[in-house]
Amino acid sequence: MNIAVIGLGIIGGSFCKAIKSHTDHYVIGINRTYETARQALDEGAIDEIGTPEGLDKADVIVLCMYPQACVDYIRENGKYIRKGAIVTDSSGIKRAICPQLKALSEEYGFVFVGSHPMAGKEKNGYAVSDGTLYEGASFIITPCGADDKSVRTLSELALEIGFGRVTLSDPDEHDRMIAFTSQLPHVLACAYVLSPCCPNHKGFSAGSYRDVSRVANINSKLWSELFLENREPLLEEIEELNKNLGELYHAIKRGDREGLANLLEEGHRVKQELGE
Repeated sequence: MNIAVIGLGIIGGSFCKAIKSHTDHYVIGINRTYETARQALDEGAIDEIGTPEGLDKADVIVLCMYPQACVDYIRENGKYIRKGAIVTDSSGIKRAICPQLKALSEEYGFVFVGSHPMAGKEKNGYAVSDGTLYEGASFIITPCGADDKSVRTLSELALEIGFGRVTLSDPDEHDRMIAFTSQLPHVLACAYVLSPCCPNHKGFSAGSYRDVSRVANINSKLWSELFLENREPLLEEIEELNKNLGELYHAIKRGDREGLANLLEEGHRVKQELGE
């Protein structure tokens, strides 16, 4: 297939490198900054620097930009996309953009299949992209009414380039679960490092500090968009976290050893049962 990847940051760059490493597909890279696309070409991560006008060559188009930027790009350039081509995004939210992209697919004649690669790093940009980033990771697909053949094509591509599993979902379930598994940990990490103790952690910290604080190294522009577009599920998860923290807080404040031990044991039990 001819695969166009639009946006050559860490996600898009890693897609390109993984495709080139694992398959014989032809990769077209499109990026706002030409120098980045040139670097990707020179390194063999892409076969060609593309343009919006050349999108009619692509069998599959992977949008690797901020969520609303994906919609805006297709709204502006959908006229160049070949009828029947598969267009997918890589966004961490789905309810806010899937209806828009689905409507554009009906307007321009391409097939939209939502997706979300569950992998990343704390740093951004093509320089930190990695062809092994997706090894063993989960690839979420939100079909959004797409035909089975298109969903199967995207699923097979994901497994072909190293993803360990494909999970089918719908936009509502996706956003609800991502609020818990991805967005809430970023909220927690940012809140954690805002403590006045944080600047003095060296010499007093080890694995626990690293584990909790790691994802506070955040792209504030991207994650603020993700948080606000998914505010209802995220706020529910923050409320649940606040409730659980409150129970621990009051048990400690009261000196309630038995109550505190029960809460800690419940957390231990849940983690043990999950086996992860």
